[in-house]
Amino acid sequence: MQYYKVWKMEEIEKSMYYGAKPATFEAARLLRKKMTHPEKLLWEKLKHKQINGLRFRRQHPIDFFIADFYCHAAKLVVEIDGEIHEGKKDYDDGRLAGMEKYLIRVIRFTNKEVENNIEQVINLIEDETRSRIQSPPWGI
Repeated sequence: MQYYKVWKMEEIEKSMYYGAKPATFEAARLLRKKMTHPEKLLWEKLKHKQINGLRFRRQHPIDFFIADFYCHAAKLVVEIDGEIHEGKKDYDDGRLAGMEKYLIRVIRFTNKEVENNIEQVINLIEDETRSRIQSPPWGI
């Protein structure tokens, strides 16, 4: 029985990365070391299962992308867009399509939204996770 639990956890762990390669894991590790101020603010509200009792991961590899924050139970990515995203609509659209093929929902906030209205951001994340857990698009 113990072997089954270990195997099952390993399968879950692999599935939440959607085939990410070692280079993506390394890039994510480096990004965790240099999070932006808005990312740090939001991480303080997401870590330790503070949102609906769900675990979020920061700078999480998904395929060849790195999500700012990811909740596997809700298949939800939370992105914080700074000025670097201005003029990168095609790239962001490609990332969105890449996530959606795994039935992952992506919600985006600007740096200013996180810095100036963190409670509204948290409320929207709570609503989205609750909705996706109650009516998962991937079935049960």
